Amino acid sequence: MNPGIIFLLILVGAPLIELYVLIEVGSEIGALPTILLSIFTAILGAFLVRLQGVSVLMRVQNTLARGEAPALEMLEGAMIMMSGVTLLFPGFITDVFGFLMLVPSLRRKFILAMLKRSGALAPGGVTTGAADVEIRRVNIIQGEYHPDDDEPGKF
Repeated sequence: MNPGIIFLLILVGAPLIELYVLIEVGSEIGALPTILLSIFTAILGAFLVRLQGVSVLMRVQNTLARGEAPALEMLEGAMIMMSGVTLLFPGFITDVFGFLMLVPSLRRKFILAMLKRSGALAPGGVTTGAADVEIRRVNIIQGEYHPDDDEPGKF
């Protein structure tokens, strides 16, 4: 299916589905509780986004201090930002997606799956542990080779 059509369906369909769910929830628990619940999820989401953002920022600083590129951490930061945007939209379906993106293990698995799918990450290049994700790094030593250096005893 054409990506433009998919985008259009999401752009038009998502607000309609959100509106339907809000109306259904409002008819069950009432309008005021529905509005308060929507506000509560936005406030809770903002708090969790800030907490997760600070955690990722500290990991970025630790990675930079080790002299490594914080690529995975930067992608996690982008997902946390997207999570914050979805949590600020009124609606319960976007809140579910926003809260799911705030779960660190789910976020890492999603990022790693997208990197593998795009070909930016080799299938054996990542080990996933229970605590964290580690990317194997290869040390490259640059130098020059000359054929006459192959003589034994010559340095």
